[in-house]
Amino acid sequence: MKSSVIFGLHAVGSALKNDANNIRRLLVEKRRQDKRLTELLALAGQKGVQVEEVSKQALDRFTGGARHQSVAADYVLAEVPGEAQLLEDLEARERPWLLLVLDGVQDPHNLGACLRTADAAGVDAVICPRDRATGLTPVVMKVAAGAAGRVPFYQVTNLRRTLEALQQAGVWLIGTSDKASDDYAAIDYTTPVAIVMGSEGKGIRRLTAEACDSLVRIPMAGEVSSLNVSVATGVLLFEVVRQRNAPSA
Repeated sequence: MKSSVIFGLHAVGSALKNDANNIRRLLVEKRRQDKRLTELLALAGQKGVQVEEVSKQALDRFTGGARHQSVAADYVLAEVPGEAQLLEDLEARERPWLLLVLDGVQDPHNLGACLRTADAAGVDAVICPRDRATGLTPVVMKVAAGAAGRVPFYQVTNLRRTLEALQQAGVWLIGTSDKASDDYAAIDYTTPVAIVMGSEGKGIRRLTAEACDSLVRIPMAGEVSSLNVSVATGVLLFEVVRQRNAPSA
């Protein structure tokens, strides 16, 4: 099975809570002693994960010089499920579904931030294409601050086909584009919806846009023409949350 180095208190802590059996090695810096690390070590003890105390230099080598916050782990990556598993899993979840589709996000920092926002908004699934997009890298898992282990994440071979399957399952596809005429807040998000976000710079691809039921834009009052994809994702997702939590008339 494929393994990866994960690092950072949130990422390693989430792995301990949700998937401790897949941690092969857990390394911590010898000299660091504080409340957060103590809590993590206590959790490792509860889960039966053995801890290796090493020098900062050894941790630096183990993580390739990343900002590891004095903790890292050799972690067995589970196989990322695809379209068939996505549709099966959704049937078991309560409606109305809230899905996030990321069409070709390549910056791991952006994917990590999107996963963190998706977790906060209660997203049922995050869907990405397998090609020309980042996956669950160590940087993604650190930036996601534990959300990568909590939010169901799927990578599909044919995004257009997956979007059509979601439509057939009753999901309304809302794509984002700075060329759209409709304001994002004018849409009804109380039904099952998938928010479709594009890649950095280029936005959503033509075929993806054509598959969407509606295209919306975020009005920009200043000179900046568009928001970072993770920021725009937060704007859209929390409009969904606002509408769904609004008291009924």
